[in-house]
Amino acid sequence: MITFEGVTKRYGDGTVAVDNLNLQVPTGAITVFVGPSGCGKTTSLRMINRMIDATEGRILLDDQDVRKIDPPTLRRGIGYVIQQSGLFPHRKIVDNVATVPYLLGWDKKKARDRAMELLERVGLDLKMADRYPFQLSGGQQQRVGVARALAADPPVLLMDEPFSAVDPVVRTSLQDELLRLQAELQKTIVFVTHDIDEAIKLGDTVAVFRVGGHLAQVADPSTLLAEPADDFVEGFLGRDRGIRRLSFVSAGDLAVRSEAVVPGWSVALDEDNRPLGWRPDGDGAGLQPFGTVDLKKDSLRAALDAALLAPSGCPIAVDGDGRFAGVVTREALDEALTRATRGPSDG
Repeated sequence: MITFEGVTKRYGDGTVAVDNLNLQVPTGAITVFVGPSGCGKTTSLRMINRMIDATEGRILLDDQDVRKIDPPTLRRGIGYVIQQSGLFPHRKIVDNVATVPYLLGWDKKKARDRAMELLERVGLDLKMADRYPFQLSGGQQQRVGVARALAADPPVLLMDEPFSAVDPVVRTSLQDELLRLQAELQKTIVFVTHDIDEAIKLGDTVAVFRVGGHLAQVADPSTLLAEPADDFVEGFLGRDRGIRRLSFVSAGDLAVRSEAVVPGWSVALDEDNRPLGWRPDGDGAGLQPFGTVDLKKDSLRAALDAALLAPSGCPIAVDGDGRFAGVVTREALDEALTRATRGPSDG
């Protein structure tokens, strides 16, 4: 547990970066600090590992005041990932990952074995271990940064906008990888971002900051989207917060018809019963685009996206192997959307 008790950061010129922050970061979960530029989210994160010291108040790490811990000792026990990965350019990837174990006095073989294990865990080819950072893509470097932060198995991981410098496709992949790792490792993670979509996707808890270092709201993503605390939070969430809420509503209750046809259209399937596209009735054009939804794991937002991709307006339901499981009619989707608007869902 990380606890902020009346924490303020005031600089010499009188600028207040963080103002009387009271917040608890739960153990074993991802807490996201989100807000516009200048709201104090990065300052708050850096006060945890004393990259910046608070002016007033206390930050407790498992009930111990971080100001009473020697900064290098504190930092060796906290993983830290930054935007540009921060890798040492003159060290091979394996030695970059092994940096903290070396500092802790591990022998070289043990440290390198741990580094190789983590490179594999974050989804990197082990052949990259002997390369240098400049030989890797931006996304690969960020994976190395995450591996390095995990090398000494710290209970706490601080991540300061770690995925903001990569393209959207790589960013999505890195977010998915972080969620997969967290499901295995259950670290206490504080993640800073200015992107509300990233915050909602990753956070078990989301803390919204407003300019001036004030905490505007703390809530789980579903509650945040359904019940913004004030006009600032509502505006920051954006006009499409209703669509975002659908990400927390399971598609599992959608009614499915087993026939591969709807008025005017039929689903073309390959020999393994996987969808190929929508085929129009009559002598129309060839196969048309389609979207799929796995009712066991996808959200209602995914079903809506699939419907919008299809000329028929209907998502194609598939099983976990991508095989045809039926069609969700527009009527069934409309009914599900109506149910979802009646109030917060625990889905």
